[in-house]
Amino acid sequence: MSIAIPLITSTQKTETLLFSVLIQLAVMIGAARLLNRIFRRLGQPGVVGEIVAGLLLGPSLFGHFFPGLSLDVFGAKPAPPVSILSQIGLILLMFQIGMSFEFGQLTQLRAKRALLPITAVSILVPLGLGMALGHYSAPLLAGDIPANIYALFCGVALAITAVPILGRILVQYGLERHELGVLAIAAAALNDVIGWLLLALVSALATASFAPEKSLLQVAGVVGFGLVCWFVLRPAAAWLLRKFPVEDGEIPPTLMAVLLIVVFCMAMCTFRLGIFSIFGGFAAGLLVHHDRVFAEAWRRQVGAFVLVFFLPIFFTFSGLRTNLLGLDTGSDWLWALAFLAAGVFGKVVPIFIVARVAGYPRAAASLVAALMNTRALMELIVLNIGLETGFLPQKVFTMLVIMAVVTTLMTGPLLRLTMPRLRLAIPRDIEA
Repeated sequence: MSIAIPLITSTQKTETLLFSVLIQLAVMIGAARLLNRIFRRLGQPGVVGEIVAGLLLGPSLFGHFFPGLSLDVFGAKPAPPVSILSQIGLILLMFQIGMSFEFGQLTQLRAKRALLPITAVSILVPLGLGMALGHYSAPLLAGDIPANIYALFCGVALAITAVPILGRILVQYGLERHELGVLAIAAAALNDVIGWLLLALVSALATASFAPEKSLLQVAGVVGFGLVCWFVLRPAAAWLLRKFPVEDGEIPPTLMAVLLIVVFCMAMCTFRLGIFSIFGGFAAGLLVHHDRVFAEAWRRQVGAFVLVFFLPIFFTFSGLRTNLLGLDTGSDWLWALAFLAAGVFGKVVPIFIVARVAGYPRAAASLVAALMNTRALMELIVLNIGLETGFLPQKVFTMLVIMAVVTTLMTGPLLRLTMPRLRLAIPRDIEA
């Protein structure tokens, strides 16, 4: 007599996975929105609260004090669909950032004069400080890791500026169309493109796969991508917007579908070029940023959903991978302070000096420097790559996470301090 053993069907597996993902999404979105509101009441941009929500849901708090419950909710790690959703949200955010900024402001003499020097010092100075600190700390913190590779990862981590979060901060403070906001986001975008190319170079060196011809080919690919965007895709986007115009404030479904396809295809292109898929979304936004009617309709129809649903998933998903309780000695915390000081000094001081030389008054130079000091989760992406490849030890990973969060927390108070000096009104409600 045989005993029938019930089999789990593919439908049941799908339903089980769906149930797990829905629990995670509900917790992530709810926690992010709650912390968003709390941090806005504290005078911080809501996005900072969403970052902290992710950290609190991870092993730093929830996973530490309630390990069993954390395992029930998130499993050993968040479900792969949650990771994919977080990346899609980031790409869509970058599309909105690209189409929301008045890059025509860069035609002003001061902005044109300041853009490339600010980009250069925002990379070179923190990169040099990070590499120096990495070499000095390697014998104590990374004894089993090749010192040069470890130092390079430290340098790239300090050089990064967080374009997505900087974009949200600018929107919340009403600076997205101001000359200083446009200058900061343009310099940050260039900073990150170069930063990702450096990261690709460091990763290749770390895995012994570096080839000069391959790196040159990658640079050529990025240049070629930019030329195609300018000479081919930009006119095509203008034709598309004329062919399917916004009517009564509503985007035609065909136009929305075509643009989503373009955004995702451009994200795939930049991913293949090794500069991270979000820059494809950013470049796609630049193709349509001249059409203010379309941009306003998109923000109304799609933008709010992106900010409330997709972005909290990205922030909290990243926080779930971070443990801030890994530093347990006074020496560890002194090193953490050293990385923080190098990160702040390396961004703020040289950018302030360059902006002053370009002709900006003291308050304006301070505001640009404060904005460019924002690192947050773009740096966490770099750090996770270093951790996963084994070229950043866990403690240094934690130290640099602290630096990323603190430099982002500094941005709100510094903006509230400098904006009145420039006669810029601080919005009463900076809700995302």
